[in-house]
Amino acid sequence: MPPLIPTLPPAASSIIRTSAGTARCVAQLPQQVPIAASFSTTASRPKFSKARRLFRAWERMEGRIYRRPTGDGPQYLAPRGVETVDRPFPLNPHFKSTKVLDDRAREMIWEKIMRGGETIKAVSAEFGIDIRRVAAVVRLKEVEKDWIAKDKPLAKPYAKAVLSMLPKHFIKPNVSNPPFEPINELHVHPYTMQQIFWPTSESRHFTREDAAKAFHPTLLSADKRVPHPELVQMEREVHQGRLLWDASERFKQNVMESERKAAEKQVAKAAYEEKKTTRINTERFEFRFKQFNAENVGLRGRSRNAVGWRYGTPHDDRSKGHQIKIPTSVP
Repeated sequence: MPPLIPTLPPAASSIIRTSAGTARCVAQLPQQVPIAASFSTTASRPKFSKARRLFRAWERMEGRIYRRPTGDGPQYLAPRGVETVDRPFPLNPHFKSTKVLDDRAREMIWEKIMRGGETIKAVSAEFGIDIRRVAAVVRLKEVEKDWIAKDKPLAKPYAKAVLSMLPKHFIKPNVSNPPFEPINELHVHPYTMQQIFWPTSESRHFTREDAAKAFHPTLLSADKRVPHPELVQMEREVHQGRLLWDASERFKQNVMESERKAAEKQVAKAAYEEKKTTRINTERFEFRFKQFNAENVGLRGRSRNAVGWRYGTPHDDRSKGHQIKIPTSVP
């Protein structure tokens, strides 16, 4: 059997005919191949996961409205046909987004207090905003006005962009506005965390004052610990037959008197601290010295007026021998 001759593609071989009429297949030598291989710049086909493919399909269909939101305020994700106003997480319907005060509302609060001369408590009761939030709004507005007067740059575009993505609370002038938040909530006092069985007769009128004294002798009642005790008094007067406008005027007078007494108390406290303080100014620092009695540490050495109390004192929980670990009396 004659030997087999391998056949090459036309580009790699040629047929040469000799004078004898025989045909021979001669392979052509390949051209010189460069040493450095060339890489393709064609982009490879991306391999998306199933979740990513579903997200791309949702983005092209239902999610088109979220790419370029329209209107002022947030646009939360929601199933088809379900309208969500303050629930940003579709799988957690119990979480509600909290609104923030609009810039115009903050400006109105600042004008009423700084230009109108109204008290913080009165503005808090009128708009239904917590006292601490009203005071914070006034302080921040004062800083903003000061920066504007000093030609300092403000991040207005950033603030506008953030406010556009948050739910806002608006205040309309000269109308009755819905409350922004609860303003007379009572914080839980540590003295009221214990369970007490207090014996009393059925015919006795047990009031909030009696309940406070049952928890601790120095604990104030709920009517006195609320941020707006003047509102409680106004409601009582209205219930007794006083006209609403008259009770409102008495409420404004009471809160003005309350804030005046609080301001006088702070001024007296600052003056007393300044009287006890000796100041020595240097080129870089100001040293302050106060008279202090080292023996004033209390019966157990843990008085609030003792040296180092603000930095923390060690607990006696791990001490042995002289510490009683069980209660010795029943309140």
